[in-house]
Amino acid sequence: MKRHLLLLSLAATLLAGCVTSPTGRSQLMVVSDSQMSQMGLAAFNDMRKQGKFVDAPRERAYASCVANALVAVLPPPWNTQQWEVQIVGDDSANAFALPGGRIGVNRGMFKLASNQDQLATVLGHELSHVVARHGAERVSDNLAAQAAVTAGTVYAGSRGGDANTAAALLGAGAELGILLPFSRTQESEADTLGQRYMAQAGFDPRSAVTLWQKMGAQGGSKPPAFLSTHPSSGNRAQALERQAQQLLPVYQHARASGHAPNCKL
Repeated sequence: MKRHLLLLSLAATLLAGCVTSPTGRSQLMVVSDSQMSQMGLAAFNDMRKQGKFVDAPRERAYASCVANALVAVLPPPWNTQQWEVQIVGDDSANAFALPGGRIGVNRGMFKLASNQDQLATVLGHELSHVVARHGAERVSDNLAAQAAVTAGTVYAGSRGGDANTAAALLGAGAELGILLPFSRTQESEADTLGQRYMAQAGFDPRSAVTLWQKMGAQGGSKPPAFLSTHPSSGNRAQALERQAQQLLPVYQHARASGHAPNCKL
């Protein structure tokens, strides 16, 4: 009886946590911004303690220049937040932004992103994950998936079924049917928002196409599209190309209005 009451209480909490993303998409949100900021700061401080960051003043100044131009056009409260940029001593092409105002750029990213516009593509994408509260959405999605698995297991047990088998099958279904598709949606949404922010900041949105084509050309095994947490490179480039043409007037207006970053390594 207590378990059923707990499930009902959790279901009510999940239903009450529906919000809308910056693109108008419905999101489940049961984690607060302050909680996510605490998690983001804790994760960043852990990396610092582990010695993940390197002393790279030129790269850090360059990345900060690009990040500051992007932050200036973000919606509140992110445009007034103090953002710290650190360089990660990793040769892979990657970067991240965390709730709480923290950005990390791998050293390897500077080899792939060959100019400020391409670096703005990456940082705009990562900042968009924060603005769209994708981290909190992922936590909320996991809570919802866990609740569904628990409820299904309880029901299977009450019907005389194998509760362990039911839990395993439901867990796989929750991952494939809820968590991974939402993650692909978040990646596409971050592409859309990031390209919009870079154009508003005075970075050429056409560079997003070039950057993701470069990433798609990198070697390594790739999972099937339906299991991937990122859109396929071809689909991604096509979507970015379409939006780049729509954003050219925004980019040109931004440059004419004084948003003309000149970040150099």
